[in-house]
Amino acid sequence: MKVGLIITTYNWTAALAKVLHSIRYQSDLPSEVIVCDDGSEIECRNLITGLQKSFPCLLKHVWQEDKGFRAASIRNKGILALSNDIEYIISIDGDMILHKNFIKDHVNFAQKNCFIQGGRALISEKTTSKLLEQVNTSHNFYLFSPGISNRKNTLYIPFFTKFFKKLNQDLRSVKACNMSFWREDLFLINGFNEDFIGWGREDTELAVRLFNSGKFRKNIKFSGLAFHLYHYENSRSNISVNDGLLSDAIKSNSSWCDNGLI
Repeated sequence: MKVGLIITTYNWTAALAKVLHSIRYQSDLPSEVIVCDDGSEIECRNLITGLQKSFPCLLKHVWQEDKGFRAASIRNKGILALSNDIEYIISIDGDMILHKNFIKDHVNFAQKNCFIQGGRALISEKTTSKLLEQVNTSHNFYLFSPGISNRKNTLYIPFFTKFFKKLNQDLRSVKACNMSFWREDLFLINGFNEDFIGWGREDTELAVRLFNSGKFRKNIKFSGLAFHLYHYENSRSNISVNDGLLSDAIKSNSSWCDNGLI
């Protein structure tokens, strides 16, 4: 099946370069990759332009003006930039280094009427700094690798994943930095709600509408591994407004947003 990978980024070209490098060495490549740029300066575009000819799959760049944190909006732009024959969409952030079987795992565990939630292992500030100083090196992280927290998320045991993949409609720990969806399911609910401005809750509200449309969540523990580079937390100054939007979607049993893909 045709798979598209969307990557959100903002003014951190060094991290994005590491993420794109990890995509080069995937055991199964996506059909295309869209870098969803939330208003970065020219360095990001230059990086992508420089990689496009040698990249092992189609690499595109979509950009929007910097008007603050607008992850929902730029993800929608990325979804719309995918080719029409893309059937399955994987979403990550531009600070997530991927295990070599990341794409393969998301595809292997895909199931109709479900979206997938993957996890992440957190890389320390010191180890992140060292990684960003290295050029064109592949990175593998294991249970006892230095500079890793929540180490259980480094365990790669796909055989065990099937024992933890019970379908659910749990809103805890929904994170668009490691999720995947059927394209048709995203269009059914009109994608991400662009009323969400500033950090937080746009991915959880998306999950609410998916659940309300009859879809389920599948967690893939021990598969679909990704390793999150350290950075300072984004401002949460608008979180109360976003919490209100999330609460409204829950109370109204919403399965559609007006300010979305179309």
